Amino acid sequence: MTLRVIRAVAQLRSEVREQSDIGECRRIAGRLAQTHGFDEEGVGKISIIATELATNLVRHGGGGEMLLQVLDDEMTPQFEIMAIDRGPGMRDVADCMRDGYSTAGTSGTGLGATSRLSTEFDLFSEPGKGTIVLSRVARRCSSDATGSRRRPAPGVAPLEIGAVCVPLAGETECGDGWRVADNGQTVAMLVVDGLGHGPLAATAARSAAQAFEEQPIEEPVSVMQSVDRRLFGGRGAVGACARLRAPEGKLHYAGVGNISGVIVDPHRSRGLVSLNGTLGLQSARGRQFDYDYSEDSVVVMHSDGLSARWHLTDYPGLCSKHAAVIAGVLFRDHARKRDDATVLVARHRS
Repeated sequence: MTLRVIRAVAQLRSEVREQSDIGECRRIAGRLAQTHGFDEEGVGKISIIATELATNLVRHGGGGEMLLQVLDDEMTPQFEIMAIDRGPGMRDVADCMRDGYSTAGTSGTGLGATSRLSTEFDLFSEPGKGTIVLSRVARRCSSDATGSRRRPAPGVAPLEIGAVCVPLAGETECGDGWRVADNGQTVAMLVVDGLGHGPLAATAARSAAQAFEEQPIEEPVSVMQSVDRRLFGGRGAVGACARLRAPEGKLHYAGVGNISGVIVDPHRSRGLVSLNGTLGLQSARGRQFDYDYSEDSVVVMHSDGLSARWHLTDYPGLCSKHAAVIAGVLFRDHARKRDDATVLVARHRS
């Protein structure tokens, strides 16, 4: 089976508070798209989307921030823009999506145009609490013509992932990291947090991710042991690996240190067990835990840069949204200001 490993370049975070920030956000998005091989048409779409979403943040959201990243699986890279605000929210999302609707005296084509230009689009809004808007634009490449893009096994719903991974304010490198591997039947997820902050923590996180990439579909306890060996003598890290086998209805999990993992089903949430220790320094004795998993489950893993005191049931309707929107909401409402922050969400979308 063809294996794809999904990763992202460092996520760019841009505050959007006033009119002048709109143009800057458009320029940042355009440069990032060009750097990662998007053609003129793709860069044009991305620039328009960035402009529309930044404009909405200023005019309707009371200001907010944009998260920009390229998700690369070496098959069909996607440019992701996420607009986040804590503004008044939308009372009727359907109306706000309709061309010609506006509450600010504009032409009212922003969200409708963004949706049409996007390969993937979703949003979540709560009156009085704010809005998250997600747009992804796929880069045209040869795999689109040959059909070599990774497809799930028969009877397995397509995989959907979302990730936010940003450094502590003032740092240029994030000491956290994540990876997702998918061979169409088995999905593996890694979240790692290098000790401390800055370049040394980032180096530890990258080393852990490289160890994961060498054998991502192995038993999670074996993956953690490989990461432990790779980090020996360095900065050290905490991390966790989950392996989802949808055809068998099972999730296997191994974690060392304070990485949080949760399976959210329609009627309950279950925490995933990590053991005390530090990878590369003082690792725990390897142990793996097995859980029942269904295709209507949502799997959330995050570093301690997010508070673990969240419940998706506090957000009616959020569980049905795109995995990246779920990640964005958790980041917005539960990230700590004094740490790197990473949240990774995966689900199978029927």
